[in-house]
Amino acid sequence: MISNVVQETVDQVIRSRRSLRAFLDTPIAKEDILAILEVAARAPSGTNTQPWKVYVLTGHRLKQLSAKILSAHNDPEVAKQHTEEYKYYPVEWRSPYIDRRRKVGWDLYALLGLGRENKAGMHAQHGRNYQFFDAPVGFIFTIDRIMEQGSWLDYGMFLQNVMLAAKARGLDTCPQAAFTQYHKLIQAELELSADEMVVCGMSLGFADMSKVENTLQTERAHVDEFVHFFD
Repeated sequence: MISNVVQETVDQVIRSRRSLRAFLDTPIAKEDILAILEVAARAPSGTNTQPWKVYVLTGHRLKQLSAKILSAHNDPEVAKQHTEEYKYYPVEWRSPYIDRRRKVGWDLYALLGLGRENKAGMHAQHGRNYQFFDAPVGFIFTIDRIMEQGSWLDYGMFLQNVMLAAKARGLDTCPQAAFTQYHKLIQAELELSADEMVVCGMSLGFADMSKVENTLQTERAHVDEFVHFFD
């Protein structure tokens, strides 16, 4: 039997996890990063395939990758040459998904004082992704190209474990699909094999709660909206 204390602790870690977009530059010890990843690797995977591969960037290497991607991001002609290898979002948006997407986007921009007409401001904010929001640790996650949809489900559980293990240690994270657009630059910088596909990036660090963007609270649908019981 799991005690109420354990249940409440686990529930609180899950509920308190948020994607934060501003971090302090406080260093994170290598042993803490390894401990998080070791725990996360207990995620279930079909026939124990464990499809995840992780690249940890800190210091100079993090700044170097950020600079190269930002340079491309800020040059419209160069940015057009970079496209995602897989579709994270649907080609055709429908309600309620498009409504939720728009709301969280405009809620964030409103906190930052960015109106719909401020395209430059929104572009700059999107570019913050490529700086890992100033976090001292950046992850790049890859998967072998031979792996199929089931392994991507496994990967999602691994990523969730990373974020929860970090939160349990007083650290925050932000998973970032934005990195997939610049997979060619990442492949070159990290010397990835041609067999590897970039899944996403992630920022890890201590949240800077003085920043207004970290006050964003996303809304979640009530359980009655997505659960159906059959007796």
